[in-house]
Amino acid sequence: MSDRELIEKAYAGESPIEDARDAVDRAIDALDRGEMRVAQKVDGVWVVNEWLKLAVLLSFRLGKMTRIEAGDLHFHDKIRVKKDLAGQGVRVVPPGMIRYGAHCEPGVIVMPGFVNIGAYVGAGTMVDTWATVGSCAQIGRNVHLAGGVGIGGVLEPPNATPVIVEDRAFIGSRCIVTEGAIIGEGAVLGANTTITASIPIIDVTKDTPVEYRAEVPPGAIVVQGTRPRTFPGGTVHLQCAYIIGWREDRHDERLGLNEHLRELGVQL
Repeated sequence: MSDRELIEKAYAGESPIEDARDAVDRAIDALDRGEMRVAQKVDGVWVVNEWLKLAVLLSFRLGKMTRIEAGDLHFHDKIRVKKDLAGQGVRVVPPGMIRYGAHCEPGVIVMPGFVNIGAYVGAGTMVDTWATVGSCAQIGRNVHLAGGVGIGGVLEPPNATPVIVEDRAFIGSRCIVTEGAIIGEGAVLGANTTITASIPIIDVTKDTPVEYRAEVPPGAIVVQGTRPRTFPGGTVHLQCAYIIGWREDRHDERLGLNEHLRELGVQL
């Protein structure tokens, strides 16, 4: 029986969870090395490898609380801290942490932030101070997650798409991205922007506004906003996000992008 079958049967309660222990260990180890991913892009569409999310969930049930040491830092948890960072070309600044079962490509920098099990972080990406990458989140290459960014984890339901931030995106300070939202390649989120499955993302750069949900288009420059909605007790302003501009090829250089953002009044 394949590891996938063992894991699926154990999760469904069709076989004892202990029967899948070795299969779970192999799956988490493959995630840690980057040989497998919870989600990957196939023909332009993100596809979830559901059984690997099941492996992560089962690993929590199989693991036992234990004392974990990382130099002078001590933890009490079920999952150990990722090791051999130098050999993998990854920089982690104390007290930043990458959990075992997450993969970071060479050139990733993790300031005092956190990368959870099942996550994948591409080469050249910066996880800035107090930024968190949730369980199974997929972060592309040359992404900047600014200070205090919260990238949510999506473990259940197992078939749900995790949060995805594609290559070259810039996620501004204190932004929140949850509920399997996808941030397209090269997109920019201004500071404090929240993107979820339900918050409307409204493109106001054209004569007629266009509304998106759970997905920021590639190259979009997005800021936090509100829009009015009337209830029996009165009109209130509910949270939304506005696309106010677009990133162009000439903005690939950091200086050019910063100048364009200043022109739009976008804070990072």
